[in-house]
Amino acid sequence: MASTHATGTAGQTGTAGRQMAGKTVVITGATGGIGLQTAMALAGRGARLVLVGRDRARGDAALSRVRRAAPGVEAEIHLADLSRLDEVRGLAETLSALPRIDVLLNNAGGMFARREVTADGLERTFALNHMAYVVLTLSLRDALLRAAPCRIVNVASEAHRGVTLDLDDLQSTRGYGGWPAYRRSKLCNILFTRELARRLAGTGVTANCLHPGFVDTGFGNNNGGLYGLGIRLAKRFFALPLDEGARTSIHVATAPEFATTTGAYVVRSRVAEPSAAAQDDDTARRLWDASLSLGHLTWS
Repeated sequence: MASTHATGTAGQTGTAGRQMAGKTVVITGATGGIGLQTAMALAGRGARLVLVGRDRARGDAALSRVRRAAPGVEAEIHLADLSRLDEVRGLAETLSALPRIDVLLNNAGGMFARREVTADGLERTFALNHMAYVVLTLSLRDALLRAAPCRIVNVASEAHRGVTLDLDDLQSTRGYGGWPAYRRSKLCNILFTRELARRLAGTGVTANCLHPGFVDTGFGNNNGGLYGLGIRLAKRFFALPLDEGARTSIHVATAPEFATTTGAYVVRSRVAEPSAAAQDDDTARRLWDASLSLGHLTWS
């Protein structure tokens, strides 16, 4: 894990002006796609940016784009493979030294056509899309509480609809499909947000999740064959442009109402009702317990 810094005079974007001046925003998956688009927009509003990515070259390129979007922005990049829990913990230890964290935006994610197992023995989709959110957020708990009022924003998806969790097979050992695994991971994001919000009630730390839309990013391009081709074709004909895809993340990270609203699921910048499975409090608690056990975490 490593970091690079960039500093100078902050720019501003549109009527939002400098509403994020003095605020520090941590964004995972920030070297491309929605994460980078969100970073550039928040840089224009005066935020100090702490970007997280996996690749050094892409990280440096992202910093350059952020600086061009908002000359003089204070920004830094940290490198970590978020599918590895040891690297997530190392990242959290580094980020805990920040003076404050005003927004933690868990945005990194992926979809994998073939089942892969990480060094931690976790199915890769579950590890990256869910466990990274859990381990990073809970490892930063003390830092977030010190910074309150602040926000946790988790990128989920409408893809969660129509699936349920098998809590006895979270690693998809009994049959695997890339799309079903992704959909279940997004259900996990909403259930985690729901339980996290319940446990943080009254602390000044809000936790909300959102659906950004089907957006034209590099998401899914790691897959080859017909699977990858289908994803690329779907994006070509149906996907939203990046600026539209980032709007809901930006809204939940900045809008005054989300300083006090917590436990919400947001679509097109409006609070929406997720699926019945995503509102199951018993499943949320059981997933929480299982996730803490897998991540060797405690909560008291």
